[in-house]
Amino acid sequence: MRTLSSVGRRYGIGGPWVLRGVDLELAAGTLVRVEGTNGTGKSTLLRLLAGIDAPTEGRALGRPRTAYVPERFPAALPFTAAGYLTHLGRIHGLSRRTAATRAGEWLERFGADAHARTPLAELSKGTSQKVAAAQALVAAPELLVLDEAWTGLDTAARAELDRAVAERVADGAAVVFVDHDPRRLADAVDTRYAVERGGLVRRTEAAHSAVGPLVRVDVVGPVPPEGLPGAPALTPGPDGTHTLTVPAAHSDALLRALLTARPPWHIQGVSRP
Repeated sequence: MRTLSSVGRRYGIGGPWVLRGVDLELAAGTLVRVEGTNGTGKSTLLRLLAGIDAPTEGRALGRPRTAYVPERFPAALPFTAAGYLTHLGRIHGLSRRTAATRAGEWLERFGADAHARTPLAELSKGTSQKVAAAQALVAAPELLVLDEAWTGLDTAARAELDRAVAERVADGAAVVFVDHDPRRLADAVDTRYAVERGGLVRRTEAAHSAVGPLVRVDVVGPVPPEGLPGAPALTPGPDGTHTLTVPAAHSDALLRALLTARPPWHIQGVSRP
């Protein structure tokens, strides 16, 4: 997928090393959180993973289809919101019709469809950030890199981005993110790393002591297969029923997997435990 091998990065000849000796291997279908105090090099690490910056030393291996949401979105571009998303979809190889359709779908999901024809330079900061998130998802990237992407979004849009992340992971993508909120996707993170003193340290403790919200899905059918989104806990019931309990961030992806299976599962109910 994407590997950094003994990577170092500094800016300018003879400048101080921002990162050095970084080894990181991203696997498909994983969610990775990067932590660290301000100025430690988190954004530099994400830019290296996204292929925006090149290592000063070491090697960055793998060329997955990658999308990146920066902390500050460059809104002063000569496009409308929909035009920009369609343009990026075309760059990623989508047909014009498909790119335009997906642009509309993502603007609607983030609650920005009313601004589809608004020039980027005229958008509010919050709406600009919605477009920034949408542009990263139009072409269904194999590697999604998010640098404080939730900052500036309203509550509904933040929840939608949570769902989009869960969908990408469920579809086999790797997602790497930085966010100031320690609770962000805490129940779904596979691995946590911290940038410390120019290096990368893997956290071995639990991602977060608090368990996030859960969703219970009651289904009828044979034993559900392994590999469902969110790795739901399975509780057998009477008469061929089963209860699947999954972190809320993965619930939409789980329901989609159950409904699109062949044959589809019969869902009796969805509730909070």
